[in-house]
Amino acid sequence: MRSRLAALVTAALLAASCASQPQAQAGFGTPERIAPGIEFYTSTDASLVGAAGPIAVYLLRLDPAKVRIASVLSNDEVVDAEPVAGMAARHHAVAAINGGYFNRANGEPVALLKTAGELVSDSPAIKGAVLIRSPAQGATDLGFDRISARVTASFDFGDTPHELPVDGVDTTRERGKLMLYTPSYHADTDTAPTGTEWTLDGSPLRVVDVRPSQGHTPIPRSGAVLSYGGVDLPEALADLTPGTIVTFKTTWKTLGGTPADDLDRADHIVNGAGLLRRRGQAIADWQPENLSAQSFTDARHPRTLIGKDTHGTIWLAAVDGRQPDYSIGMTFADLQRLCDRLGLTDALNLDGGGSTTMVVTDRIVNRPSDVSPRPVSDAILVTIR
Repeated sequence: MRSRLAALVTAALLAASCASQPQAQAGFGTPERIAPGIEFYTSTDASLVGAAGPIAVYLLRLDPAKVRIASVLSNDEVVDAEPVAGMAARHHAVAAINGGYFNRANGEPVALLKTAGELVSDSPAIKGAVLIRSPAQGATDLGFDRISARVTASFDFGDTPHELPVDGVDTTRERGKLMLYTPSYHADTDTAPTGTEWTLDGSPLRVVDVRPSQGHTPIPRSGAVLSYGGVDLPEALADLTPGTIVTFKTTWKTLGGTPADDLDRADHIVNGAGLLRRRGQAIADWQPENLSAQSFTDARHPRTLIGKDTHGTIWLAAVDGRQPDYSIGMTFADLQRLCDRLGLTDALNLDGGGSTTMVVTDRIVNRPSDVSPRPVSDAILVTIR
């Protein structure tokens, strides 16, 4: 009995010791353990790109029960851009990668983006996206689909109901367009005095001020601002007077059938360009996302990827490129090969090129192709639970 008990204790101690050690990943060697639930791998395996040249790949393996993942905005607002390392440091993240696509001229996202439960960028175009659910208790989970989103504003004037499409959320106003500005955008709307703006506040939201020909309307922390570009208001907007209750509805469109309730409840939704895997199925047709084969999917670029495997383990990848003597980058076919090696069931190509950046413990671990780290609109951060 004593011998048997000793053997059981020894086996248990051995198992515990093994579980605490970083585990080798097939083809990527033994990782560096960064923190509980976070392992860091690197690879220069040229077979990932069919021996077409040198390659440098940086990987983070994340235990969803031990880490939280969040999308954050540069400088904590939509306006302008910021390097990934700055966002990681400000939020005390253990690791981070760059997120979705954006306008380099002003830092605004150019596709769907939801952060901390709030839609800060809509998009009529269908694009690959990742849903992040990261509750305070439990495990972080990712969902993947091809998604678009549009917002509608509704209000009643007397007995007359009005329903107006919003042409853009938290983005530069255009002439003849109706925009919605949330507190995530900036302290004010950053608009010219060539339109009309309605300040909304309270619960429910109602018009508290109408500001014609002024611009730069302050955005209430608990409200929003509707803004129309142009001096001649559509008839329905002329009825939008102080005291009027305004409601907003997001209409989602998905190609994979993700329920609208899941999209509404998602903590974060980050856009990409090129859904690579979904529920175990590799994807080879990117026409629905209107991606060019010649310049994008079949060309080698620096790439950033997020995915999960059959166990729910989350993977983040940064692939360097445009540096022929060091790393040539990857095509979508190469990314699919990387997904195979990692056993990913779901994966999304995020913004890449000069934006591709991976930060681990306050240090940029990859070699971005720009001369200096590129400021970006948003980043995906990893923190310890």
